[in-house]
Amino acid sequence: MSRFLPLALLPALFAASVFAQTPDYSMRTVEFANSNPTGNPPRGGSWSPDGKRLTFLATDASVAGDAGDIVQIDAATGKASVLATKAQLDALTSDAINEKDRDHRERYGMSSFLWADDSKHLLLDKGGRLWLYSIADGKGTMIVDTGAGSGSDAKFSPDAKSVSYLRGHNLYVHPVAKKDAKETALTANGSDAMLNGEVDWIYLEELDVRSNYFWSPDSAAIAYLQMDEAKVPQFPIADWIPTHSSVDMQRYPQPGDPNPSVRVGVVSAKGGATKFIEVPFSAGNDSIPRFGWVDAETVFVEVLTRDNHNENLYFADVKSGKSRLVYTNTDAKYLDENYEITFLPHGRFLAASWRDGHTHLYLYKFDEKHPLNTDATLERQLTSGEFEVEGFDGFDERSGTVFFTSNEGTSLENNLWSVKLDGSGKRRLTSGNGVHHAMVSPDGAHFSDEFSTATAPPVVSVCATGAGSCEAFWRSKMIPAATGVTSSIVTLMAADGKTPLYGKLTLPASTAAASVPLILNPYGGPLPTASIRNAWSGANLFNELLAQHGFAVLEVDNRGMGGRGRDFQQAAYRNFGPVQFSDQMAALDQTLAKYPQLDAKRIGWWGWSWGGSFTLYAMTHTDRIKAGVAVAPVTDFRNYDSIYTERYLGLPSENVEVYKADADVAAAKNLKGRVLIAHGTGDDNVHIANTIQFLQPLIDAGIPYDLQLFPRKTHSIAGMESRNELLHRILYQFETYLK
Repeated sequence: MSRFLPLALLPALFAASVFAQTPDYSMRTVEFANSNPTGNPPRGGSWSPDGKRLTFLATDASVAGDAGDIVQIDAATGKASVLATKAQLDALTSDAINEKDRDHRERYGMSSFLWADDSKHLLLDKGGRLWLYSIADGKGTMIVDTGAGSGSDAKFSPDAKSVSYLRGHNLYVHPVAKKDAKETALTANGSDAMLNGEVDWIYLEELDVRSNYFWSPDSAAIAYLQMDEAKVPQFPIADWIPTHSSVDMQRYPQPGDPNPSVRVGVVSAKGGATKFIEVPFSAGNDSIPRFGWVDAETVFVEVLTRDNHNENLYFADVKSGKSRLVYTNTDAKYLDENYEITFLPHGRFLAASWRDGHTHLYLYKFDEKHPLNTDATLERQLTSGEFEVEGFDGFDERSGTVFFTSNEGTSLENNLWSVKLDGSGKRRLTSGNGVHHAMVSPDGAHFSDEFSTATAPPVVSVCATGAGSCEAFWRSKMIPAATGVTSSIVTLMAADGKTPLYGKLTLPASTAAASVPLILNPYGGPLPTASIRNAWSGANLFNELLAQHGFAVLEVDNRGMGGRGRDFQQAAYRNFGPVQFSDQMAALDQTLAKYPQLDAKRIGWWGWSWGGSFTLYAMTHTDRIKAGVAVAPVTDFRNYDSIYTERYLGLPSENVEVYKADADVAAAKNLKGRVLIAHGTGDDNVHIANTIQFLQPLIDAGIPYDLQLFPRKTHSIAGMESRNELLHRILYQFETYLK
């Protein structure tokens, strides 16, 4: 869901590499460590299919056992115990998982273990080696070595008699229990340009796709997406560290380029020819963000048109390949990033749409026995109001209850809610004013809840959906408040004079007039949720450190960002820059007027990704910014990927002036103030070409600049040494050119 890396996601990055400071947050201590000072909440959790236990890979020894153990939480009691020790898991293979595989798993949230439907076995993926792990006796049996590392995307069949996986861009099946069994290749034409069941970069990054193949409910067949990328341009990502440099060629469609040509095929789990589904489709343009099974004889295929105006749902017969359009979601400007359609029992599905101005859930029904006979019909709008449904979280068939997360009440917070399919009995399940990350058990009886506020780091609990009682099983380590620093959420007014904006202001102790330089730190671009929230954020620690060095920091969510409805986000439609910038300037002026200790002549700005682009836009469109830092910026949106960029700006050939006006590189000669640009040379999201292109007009115009490169590092510039260097360098930039 993140097109660029939003500031809202920085806590996840800091969790991997945050500062370890003396208890009073000493101004002279800017050291970084590999662990979060508050501790790392359990990540990558999953419920057993019977809903009796929550499991996760431990990140530290604060719950039960040690880091690397698979820990289970008893849903009924909330008690933690070790399901499988790190030693037991390590004994399954002597081969270490390489850094590339580990980074791939962490970046896209890939689990290292999967439950079998019997809730008695796990499928362990150890660097591509697949093991059947028996919970009862604590032993594992290797099924197959896929040889595919983190790209295997291994799965149990629903009957748990087979495992499926990817290797060499092809799809395979292997029996679980048979001795000396051989794998069956379901596809054979895979290549670097032909992916069978595999997810490519743009689908991972922009369509939030995590798998491109799915078992039929009767375990007889697999539906998979075939991606032909032969016409997708390649981008070279160079590694200059070795004596003989190497180049990785990445398939990366930019605005106007051919997209992957995709189609859905169905193949027997025993092998044989693939039957491809016939849907109206513009090859090399349209996308298929979601597909799967309606029943054992019917698949669904969701088509997103290239202009992002139409989301079309088709039902198709797997034998004939013939399809029927059953549902359409449209928008005159663009559809947001929520393409989820969730199928429920008895001929029903839930669709998310912001057709009424806010993202809500709509319940549709269709002929369960004959899905292709009629169109799906709207039964009811299940949620409504001036708030956003942030996600569907589960369904309890016995009680007919839908679980969802929404920001009802305020975009600064969220909660887990439940509602009956008939629209009655809506109920808030989480307690506490802040931000919740909930995961409902398959039986709908319990949920896990990671809860935090702006001043209280996360607590993770298991709760009952009925009684609402919770049992905390993990708590953050409390750290002292930063000395002489205050941080608060503020409400400001947009440039239109009528739209409220939310921000966060961090101030040092000084109150003398014009004594404090102010650093703006917005993200600015579209996001699935608001950036400013009443939630714990590792990024706040860096703001506090800046404040202890005498700087104030202002973060504001301008129009064009997410979490506040369709009109708020679409305010910047085909107008990246002016709307966002005018809101930031309005917020700046209001803040300066209210806090006289802030110095209007010493204004800084920094940001990451879209925020980095925003930094350069600001410094080329006003002379008020004296110093800035742009981390991994897009300097010309023609350089970014097609699906993200065209959603907001359209095709370059049809909107030439829009792309030109929104390109920082076109305005580089107007740069005022001192800028530092930081970029990882291995960035596969925002390519380093963006920075190189921006430097040339600076050189031509004789404008001085600062540049910090991070060899091999990707968009997150992760790792203790690199992150330490980056944040030191940001502080130095403002100490030198702003203070």
